[in-house]
Amino acid sequence: MSNIPGPPLSRVLTLEIARVTEAAAISAARLRGRGDEKSADQAAVDAMRRELNKLSIDGTVVIGEGERDEAPMLFIGENVGSGDGPKVDIAVDPLEGTTIAAKALPDSLAVLALAEGGSLLNSPDIYMDKIAIGPGYEPNLVDLDASPEENLNNLAKAKGVPVAEITACVLDRPRHAKLIAGIRNAGAAIKLIGDGDIAGVIHTTNYEETGIDIYMGVGGAPEGVLAAAALRCIGGQMQGRLFPMKENDTERAHNMGIEDINKKYAMEELAKGDVLFSATGVTDGSMLAGVKWRPRSIETETVVMRSATKTVRWIRTEHRSNKYI
Repeated sequence: MSNIPGPPLSRVLTLEIARVTEAAAISAARLRGRGDEKSADQAAVDAMRRELNKLSIDGTVVIGEGERDEAPMLFIGENVGSGDGPKVDIAVDPLEGTTIAAKALPDSLAVLALAEGGSLLNSPDIYMDKIAIGPGYEPNLVDLDASPEENLNNLAKAKGVPVAEITACVLDRPRHAKLIAGIRNAGAAIKLIGDGDIAGVIHTTNYEETGIDIYMGVGGAPEGVLAAAALRCIGGQMQGRLFPMKENDTERAHNMGIEDINKKYAMEELAKGDVLFSATGVTDGSMLAGVKWRPRSIETETVVMRSATKTVRWIRTEHRSNKYI
């Protein structure tokens, strides 16, 4: 795939992609709280693919449900859209937080990023070590290669507060035992989340609402690219490094054109060029309300962002069409 970005994206697509995540969220929400992660995810995938194919784009999925032999649709390399529009990269997470949705817990989302062709990191579905903070800080304030204590002290100093007033968001996983010990040793607080690290990264951009200053730890690489796409639009800093955990992870990355598995990616390398990002709430969360069923309509809440214009639109929609009800 070429690394040369294509022509600027049409602003019309900013609203068109909202319809894609809305459809996925509604389909997934019909199964929330049912304990069936696989069916909820498949419902979101089906709806997202159907709506993507209505867009006037020549799209290639670079972050999707897995490689071709692992996913029947929205697999990495799949072509989507009508084929008669701009060449674009597509990154999708039709149901971010499948476990969250299955248990009807907060912050499950339907997520999509769209960028100029060659602009999104083409990564296999492996793990990524990440660190992210919100906007307003000097560049390179935090770094993956620094210790948790150093990063937290630097952030506290820049914010003008003691480290005890800093809160880090971390996925609640056994692999993070050492990281959690380092954060607590520094004196900072921790918000442990069970799933949904795209929302975890985005939460760093709105401390007043979420209480989260920094995101740290190892999560999915696809989610890392999607989170970087959001931060490109809304502001903030992020670094990521692929974190192979299975025997063939490094080989899979090499097969997708990644020569240095240890490369530390800046946010602008994970998602460059003009980026559009859309997320619709499936369950209620601190960022978005979940899907609501009304007597004669379905209600959704969506955030749509664009990096070129730095616009952030919050869209509350009543769907009255028989298509959804």
